[in-house]
Amino acid sequence: MITILVLIYLFLIFPSLRRHSDRALLGGMRIAHRGYHSMKASCPENSLNAFSEAIEKGYPVENDIHITADGEVVVFHDDTLLRMCGEDKIIEELTLKEIKEYTLKDSDQKIPTLKECLDLVDGKVPLLIEFKAFSFENAKRLCLAADKILSEYKGKYFIQSFYPPVLRWYKKNRPEILRGQLSQKTGDGSVSQILLGHMIFNFLARPDFVSYNHKDARFFPRRINTLLGALPVCWTLETKEDYQKSKKYFKAFIFEKFEA
Repeated sequence: MITILVLIYLFLIFPSLRRHSDRALLGGMRIAHRGYHSMKASCPENSLNAFSEAIEKGYPVENDIHITADGEVVVFHDDTLLRMCGEDKIIEELTLKEIKEYTLKDSDQKIPTLKECLDLVDGKVPLLIEFKAFSFENAKRLCLAADKILSEYKGKYFIQSFYPPVLRWYKKNRPEILRGQLSQKTGDGSVSQILLGHMIFNFLARPDFVSYNHKDARFFPRRINTLLGALPVCWTLETKEDYQKSKKYFKAFIFEKFEA
């Protein structure tokens, strides 16, 4: 009985068996979290200025994308505008025109579209794009809208998400793109987050890499997933000390607040 349960568990958590050629490219990368942003008012996170700073320093860029109410794709992390724009409005319920009325923090920087971000980066550095979706419907809308834009992009990019249906869509429709499952040990403590932390949803999409909270480096499911073949990526390092410690467990590193 125990053997059967172990086999079922391994089936569920197994990552992709393939060895995608882009694994070697992602391995060793030090990736600027939401661009190389800073405390300077002119360079907030996920802004075109932050992406320009990363490009200037030669760092690959991590960013986040949402689908708007009118089907546009914008680069923004949070579910609402409250933290970055001072308005408690849900970004996915706003149109692009409405979103463009706001600026990021105290800067003159607008929330960029994915297209604006791609035009700026233009293949100068690789992109790690996190898909923000919290329902099957929005995941599909976001994947379709983003793919329409990304299919015309000539630069290198990888995708990741906390939401397994996003990775499932990419597995079925764009298997040539390197895909990664974002996770951490417990998240918000809900059953779905606990299962996600244990990699139970890997069977849906068989990720090429697992992007895990660096604080949970020793967590058994994360370590066994690496042993099973997933490229280990960590987020988000905030000090050089954490960066040095993480090298023992991870092969690619998402960082902010220091120069890696």
